Amino acid sequence: MNPEPTARRMWRVLEPLHAITYFAPETRQATDALGLKGGWMSYFACRAAPLGAVGPELVAAIFYSFHPSMVARAIPAAWEFATPAQLLEARLEAVDNAVRRLLPTVESLERAAEVARQAAELAPVDGRPLAAANAALDWPDEPHLALWHATTILRESRGDGHVAALVTAGLTPAQACLTISAAGGPSKEVFQLNRRWSDDEWADAAERLRERGLLDADGQLTPAGIAVRQEVEATTDRLADQTWQALGPELTDELDRLVRPISRRIMASGLVPDDNPMAMRWDPSEISANPADVSANPSET
Repeated sequence: MNPEPTARRMWRVLEPLHAITYFAPETRQATDALGLKGGWMSYFACRAAPLGAVGPELVAAIFYSFHPSMVARAIPAAWEFATPAQLLEARLEAVDNAVRRLLPTVESLERAAEVARQAAELAPVDGRPLAAANAALDWPDEPHLALWHATTILRESRGDGHVAALVTAGLTPAQACLTISAAGGPSKEVFQLNRRWSDDEWADAAERLRERGLLDADGQLTPAGIAVRQEVEATTDRLADQTWQALGPELTDELDRLVRPISRRIMASGLVPDDNPMAMRWDPSEISANPADVSANPSET
């Protein structure tokens, strides 16, 4: 087997820390307090807040995989309850509370925050709107929040590059979801629940892929479809690898060593579902490798 590309390895190691934003109950509590309605309004508003009070068309275009009507149910209504500045403050406070709950100490994260910030400041932002918007925000002072902020910039830089790869491959948002599911990623049900493509839209996406010779009659990727999906992932990794090439292998590996136990603890807590729409998977043996990393009270999540 080929070794995991550095860019993909670092995404998998850093993503759980960033994902606290979306899965920790503290975020929903913070946005409920501002008057927002429901988890998806909370998600879209918190993630889009660095962009300003933008409209649903722009959010749908940048986030890419969500049904436009799903976005439109949350944006711009969210801005009627709270300004983007208020939501940025609320999400940072929520992350602060969640990290303090999930991790036994936050005082020992200074070095991880330092190296992660170096990586984030090297992450490309040109042509990457979500990365650029987050990179323009002030850095938090506390190390655990600076570490989270760095992971956010890094994942949005990678994500913006992933969207560019999907567009280059000619995959529409629904087709992107379908092909990653057919390649062994999250199930159709997970994507339909979390991205809201209807059965008819899913079927239409499948028909368009069959016309291109990328999907067979049984809904499986053809050799050409597999090649397209592999090229999308390879391009995503290649674009994201600019960061890690600039940081260098020694600091990259150090950041891996510093953050992996944190992410292991988060994954062991059950905070992030196994079959998640991010297509992020950890080997169960790695999650349970160190019982001391398991959250003291997983039921809280």
